[in-house]
Amino acid sequence: MDEEYDAIILGTGLKECVLSGLLSVSGKRVLHMDRNSYYGGACASMYLGQLFEHFGKKDCDISGYGKSRNWNVDLIPKFLMADGVLVKLLIYTGVTRYLEFKQVDGSYVYKAGKVHKVPGTESEALSSSLMGFFEKKRFRNLLQFAFKYEENVPSTHEGLDLTKVSMQQLYEKYSLDTNVRDFVGHAIALYRDDSYITQPALATINRMKLYFNSIAKYQKSPYLYPLYGLGELPQGFARLSAIYGGTYMLNKPFEGVTMGEDGKVNGVTSEGETAKCKIVVADPSYFPEKCQKEGQVVRAICLLNHTVPNTNNSQSCQIIIPQNQVGRKSDIYVLCVSFAHNVSAKDWYVAIVSTTVETSNPEAELEPGMRLLGPVSEKFVSVSDLYVPKASGTEDNIFVSASFDATTHFETTCEDIIKIYEKITGEPFDFCALDRKLEEFKNTTEG
Repeated sequence: MDEEYDAIILGTGLKECVLSGLLSVSGKRVLHMDRNSYYGGACASMYLGQLFEHFGKKDCDISGYGKSRNWNVDLIPKFLMADGVLVKLLIYTGVTRYLEFKQVDGSYVYKAGKVHKVPGTESEALSSSLMGFFEKKRFRNLLQFAFKYEENVPSTHEGLDLTKVSMQQLYEKYSLDTNVRDFVGHAIALYRDDSYITQPALATINRMKLYFNSIAKYQKSPYLYPLYGLGELPQGFARLSAIYGGTYMLNKPFEGVTMGEDGKVNGVTSEGETAKCKIVVADPSYFPEKCQKEGQVVRAICLLNHTVPNTNNSQSCQIIIPQNQVGRKSDIYVLCVSFAHNVSAKDWYVAIVSTTVETSNPEAELEPGMRLLGPVSEKFVSVSDLYVPKASGTEDNIFVSASFDATTHFETTCEDIIKIYEKITGEPFDFCALDRKLEEFKNTTEG
């Protein structure tokens, strides 16, 4: 281990593995270490027996659930947007060769005590029970504006500068009521709260276009999920890093870092040996002193022997409960996957309900989501602290990722990955540049 690297990555969570792969592709010499004996960190996948043991239920009889190894339960499951950044990274880097994905059956939103399908096309919007007759026409007008809007083509702007016009003003222009604003902002643009309403509308329009472009890929819903669960994703990027010369070490205890006279990190110590480096990337558990707590997330993993009611017998789905529908400050998320994704035994389903903690009784906050599930065979509840780095990392070259939030999609995760990558490299992330690096490597190895 007494060697020199451009970057040392600590932890094998998804964010760390993606960054390891990207840095390796860009020509950096990478050492990737984890104190655990398995990949995934906080977002690991577990067999059923491991899951029961992890939550202190190892003495429970699990014989009625089928073989333990037929289960791959994610501790923090999230869906991928079909046209989102993570899918683009998977395609550009070739990690898709290690993985197989299946489309999620449906995307739903909770309104006035009922679950409704989120309209994915103009025709669905016109037939949706989410809106009355006049609201449907107004919503369609907003969709048509969003579809044709191009930031650099003024003729598509209809006189609106969306870098200055707020989303509140845009909603008012199209006379959309609170219920429509709820599902547009939370179930389509995927905001976690209503703070976006006072911000420039351009970001929301771009999020809406991402949602509908993702639906256009496969029609039923905008979401994808890997067969055998998310545990395959970190390992896929780990393989990518290894192909480009990255070195992996599991079961390596972390004993600290060494700093240079310039105040920047220059090494990582493990088992009495120090590997030299220029930068360190880590999950929050490695540098708690460099992080600040920014709240908590409560999650309930539930085992079901039936589909989630009112989702058209979907074998997989997402339901978003907008904050205003249940008198909260943040949304509640319901995600369901099943044997169709090879994450459970035949005819079993895994649902997770999650939200940002707002009270002293976190589990009770999940109740609106739990009520949507029907009978639950087993439930595993966890409350996790949400940590974010105190500083950018450029001061000492130690870049710490943020904890996984309550959302059931990867868009906020990708934002953090790209942000860290840009801090490390000092330049905007460029898919075209990544493509060139991959092509150069391919030509070198084939030559």
